[in-house]
Amino acid sequence: MGLNKDRGLKSLMGNVEEVYTRELGLDKNQVKLIEIEKIIPNPFQPRKVFDETALNELANSIKEYGLIQPIIVLQKEDKFILVAGERRLRATQILGEENILAFVSDRDEIKLRELALIENIQRENLNPIELAHSYRDLIEVHNITQENLAELIHKSRTQITNTLRLLNLDSRTQKLIIEGKISQGHAKVLVGLNEKDEKMLVDSIIGQKLNVRETEKIVQKLKNKEKIEEKEDVEFENSMQNLKQTLGKFGFSCTHKKNNFIIHLENIAEINKLIKFFN
Repeated sequence: MGLNKDRGLKSLMGNVEEVYTRELGLDKNQVKLIEIEKIIPNPFQPRKVFDETALNELANSIKEYGLIQPIIVLQKEDKFILVAGERRLRATQILGEENILAFVSDRDEIKLRELALIENIQRENLNPIELAHSYRDLIEVHNITQENLAELIHKSRTQITNTLRLLNLDSRTQKLIIEGKISQGHAKVLVGLNEKDEKMLVDSIIGQKLNVRETEKIVQKLKNKEKIEEKEDVEFENSMQNLKQTLGKFGFSCTHKKNNFIIHLENIAEINKLIKFFN
């Protein structure tokens, strides 16, 4: 990663409101009342789940005190793309309002993705899967390494790596993590299992209410079983090869695939020869 890219990303790591003002050219003394129906959701918003109770509490606060902090949008023709403030927007919609106060910018849309990701990492309590998507997107957008990202957001490289590995889990497992039915501690233990074992263990975690330690013990048993099976598979394959070579020396044509070993006998003479061989 070049030095300029590094500095560019660091410029987005300060106070969120100050960053918005600087990067989008906002004048905080000027806001507009815009129609909610003209607002397009941010396509790069990593947060997918919103707490309904918290939204209703926020709606009640806005109803009593008004919207103290306007949302931020980018203007695109006659529409507005939401940059920041989705919770405020949703809460205002709960109140049945048709308009909302917003800072409006017409800057380059490229900033949209960067600011959405940074805001969520710094200000929102994302679930582990949403956070993993944010990390991955930042790495891809800015072409940086995991080490670079760890330094920039003051997280350990191990934490970044473990979070990103959650994206290797089955989509069903990821959904359960998002819903809070499986903890991040459980999720980390599941990474690396085959699809069948992962599903079995996920069902056990939920059905039997396994804690992380109990889950770790089961995973260790599964991995030990896999090692034994792999060793047995190698030994079986070697035995098949040895048998094929031995029979080949006596003129028998043989093939084997997986657990099937076939001796090709074309006439009665070859059958009698094989019987004699084994006797």
